[in-house]
Amino acid sequence: MIELHKRYIKWWQKKFNITDYVALWLTFIKGLIIGLLVYHFFLI
Repeated sequence: MIELHKRYIKWWQKKFNITDYVALWLTFIKGLIIGLLVYHFFLI
């Protein structure tokens, strides 16, 4: 499962021509947005 995930990530990086660093920032931003949405809709 881990190897499948690694191949999947590498495929997306190649498709959009992004580095590991950019992929990590995109993942962080996505998590931040999802966390804020959960906070907004379920905790307020």
